Amino acid sequence: MTAGRLALACILYAAFLFLVAFLAERRAGTRLLRGPLVYTLSLSVYCTAWTFYGAVGYAARSGLEFMTIYLGPTLVFVGWWTLLRRLVAVGRAERTTSIADLVSARYGKSPLLAALVTVLALVGTTPYIALQLQSVTLSFQTLAPADQPGEPGDATLALGVAGGLALFAILFGTRRLDMGGRHDGIVAAIAVEAVVKLVALLAVGGFVTWELLGGPGGALAAVGEAPFRDWTTPPGRWAGLVLVSAAAIVCLPRMFHVLVVENRDAGHLATASWAFPLYMLAMCVFVLPLAAAGLARLPPEADPDLFVLLLPIAEGRDGLAMLAFLGGFSAATSMVIVAAVALATMLSNHLVMPLWLLAQGERRRAVMSGDVRRLALRARRGAIVAVLGLGWLYFRTTGGTEALAATGLVAFAGVAQILPALLLGLYWEGATRLGAALGIAAGFAVWGWTMLLPALAGPALDGLMAAGPWGIAALRPGAPLGFEGDPFLPPVVLSLGLNAVLVCAGSLLAAPSAMERLQASRVIHVLDRAAPPRPRAGSVGADELLLMAQRILGFREAAALFRAQAQLQGRVDGVPETTPDLLEALERRLAGSVGAATAHAMLAGITGEKAVSVAQLMAVADEAVQIVGHSARLEAQSAELARTAAELRAANAKLTALSAQKDAFLGQVSHELRTPMTSVRAFSEILLEPDLSEGDRRRYAGIVLGESRRLTRLLDDLLDLGVLESGRVALRAEATTIGAVLDRAVDAAGSGPEGRRLVLHRDAAAEAVAVVTDPDRLAQVFINVIGNAAKYCDAAAPRLAISVARQGPDVTVALRDNGSGVAPELREAVFEKFTRGAAGADRAGGVGLGLSICREIMARLGGSVRLDAEGEGAAFRVVLPVQPLWAGDGAPVATAPRAGEKVR
Repeated sequence: MTAGRLALACILYAAFLFLVAFLAERRAGTRLLRGPLVYTLSLSVYCTAWTFYGAVGYAARSGLEFMTIYLGPTLVFVGWWTLLRRLVAVGRAERTTSIADLVSARYGKSPLLAALVTVLALVGTTPYIALQLQSVTLSFQTLAPADQPGEPGDATLALGVAGGLALFAILFGTRRLDMGGRHDGIVAAIAVEAVVKLVALLAVGGFVTWELLGGPGGALAAVGEAPFRDWTTPPGRWAGLVLVSAAAIVCLPRMFHVLVVENRDAGHLATASWAFPLYMLAMCVFVLPLAAAGLARLPPEADPDLFVLLLPIAEGRDGLAMLAFLGGFSAATSMVIVAAVALATMLSNHLVMPLWLLAQGERRRAVMSGDVRRLALRARRGAIVAVLGLGWLYFRTTGGTEALAATGLVAFAGVAQILPALLLGLYWEGATRLGAALGIAAGFAVWGWTMLLPALAGPALDGLMAAGPWGIAALRPGAPLGFEGDPFLPPVVLSLGLNAVLVCAGSLLAAPSAMERLQASRVIHVLDRAAPPRPRAGSVGADELLLMAQRILGFREAAALFRAQAQLQGRVDGVPETTPDLLEALERRLAGSVGAATAHAMLAGITGEKAVSVAQLMAVADEAVQIVGHSARLEAQSAELARTAAELRAANAKLTALSAQKDAFLGQVSHELRTPMTSVRAFSEILLEPDLSEGDRRRYAGIVLGESRRLTRLLDDLLDLGVLESGRVALRAEATTIGAVLDRAVDAAGSGPEGRRLVLHRDAAAEAVAVVTDPDRLAQVFINVIGNAAKYCDAAAPRLAISVARQGPDVTVALRDNGSGVAPELREAVFEKFTRGAAGADRAGGVGLGLSICREIMARLGGSVRLDAEGEGAAFRVVLPVQPLWAGDGAPVATAPRAGEKVR
């Protein structure tokens, strides 16, 4: 078979995969793509070229020892599928995007631990990627041998394969920055490749069994006569192989990605728990007959790893050989694509972006306000190229290995170093970040010295390999502590044993932080909470969700999100229904501002789910976590315990609400204070420049003055609001008229933005109503209302009509402009702190405290201020008693707190 024909077959097959992935992206919502079948087939990414080619070579060299690679995952899926269920539940609860993300979340969201796991995963997976490139290169050259075998074509061919796979991973793995969204295109392509490699292996195995060996009886006889029939594996080595293969099914980045990140429904694990072991059984059913036939029929120098290809070629079955080649190609490419996407996500999230932000120094706050999304996507795409480049470099440096299985075992043992910290973190609340870091780092170092270094060693390291460092034979990389012979079991026992001991010892020596205790309880009791993966729909209105969203995202972004959801639902009124899709979209958007775990906790709280939020637990300390967890498990035992648990949840909910209000207030105040202060500092530094022109100096000084005034206004408003809310404001009663107070307010309110004048319509006769009040405070109310009309009235010729009417013991002042009015979704929130009108809010300035101050002042004056919903424009109605009860002889009066209000 010519190289051109084979290359054309690869290109056509790759184009077919591109088409499958493209159609899957277009039809992402179909039931098939979201069902358990595609999910189970995607798990076949575990069965790589090592399985397709290397398992036969492994069997030819070591007999039944190859079965350990299948036995480990089978034991996990059949005997310990609750571990997988727990992993999926934690992944959903913490919104993790990689195994590094999950380990970091368990141990107090430690960025250093996430970076350590990322480096370990990268180094441990690089040999495995090189193995796939090696298998593709060997199979290609087996079917299309070069005319001049001495030419260095292996590295070039491997580089071309790596480049094509990088392109596929970038196109379908980095189309979105949000890794919470599933990659339907990649998953569909993996499912198709799972079928292709299974069909190819079964076809070759069936051909060998029935046509070459004469059926199952002949196959059994051939296996019984094969040289490997007497091969025995020591029990310790067998147990070690089963252990690392079981660890690989959860610790390999690609397996964690398809198992946890791409999981849409935890119920799919029930199907995968029996279907995936059956798939692996089908993949290995013909391994021994293939190995026996290859040893009996092929020349002694034939590579056992290529028996799957060489047997059809030797019998002149070119079509079957092509099918076998495509099966091996599928096994290799599916692994490389998913591994590249998973590792790129880890590198971008836990290494590239944190290092970039650290390098910005004092500019960090400024750059974070820019378009970081583009930078993150570029980092992820660059990481994909880097991952595949490292795999190619490893392949070129080592030149490949004689046995594919040896490279696979090195990779499995490397990623298995995550297992002790992962398992102990899932089941032991005492495990700490220090213990996990010590264990992973030590296990990583021992594995690198005893397994990775011998695989990379060249002539320059022969002395070190033979005598050890400083002549210490016990430290020889190939024979740690003097263990000779088996290059696998002693390093695995030593690295994992030291790893587990240090995780336990470090955890016992170091007390966990508050965040570690919080995350430990969340992770370990994730199944006890039994919370659904998505917030419930219908338990909260869209208006409440919008009010919460605008406090975090800002009005504009929150309104845009809700309008988009309304359009998707086909709602013409612009108000979406509270559906699971709306809640999920809102949670993803909030996660970008406050973090995934906090966003999930906030939505869980507002929708009434039984979820323990971060703010809740931090407010009542770690003891409350234990109370909630125990009460959930003991509710069914006693009605009295159920009542106690309900009271605790109610108390925690109140604490959460108070904490959320405090955090929102402090966060907004700090932002509004920091913005003008930053401008004052920046332009003050510019004014110190010696070569600044006089015109620029005046202009910058004006900016400093304007920002200082803005800061002064904000501080005045905050002080006013604090005094008013404390209930100790001093009022001075004086006799005056409504008209006189309005005159003062009109003079103080001034013009609107950009010098636009607000035309006032007043009735002087109606305004001549005598009242006893505090004219300064009342004028402050009118100034705020008139000033808002000047700022926000969007009419071409803004007008404000002021009418005054005496109604019994009260006087009512109505102020109505001719603009578009207050948006319906903001009418309930206009008197809340830091709420601004939608129209012209940005250009109008201010921080949204004016109406909050008005409400507090009118409450102290014995009146009220409210927004009228009827009629056109924005209409505010101020009601004031003519002779309030608090007014005495004109001396200052310190008002008492309102009913039900505590003095702060």
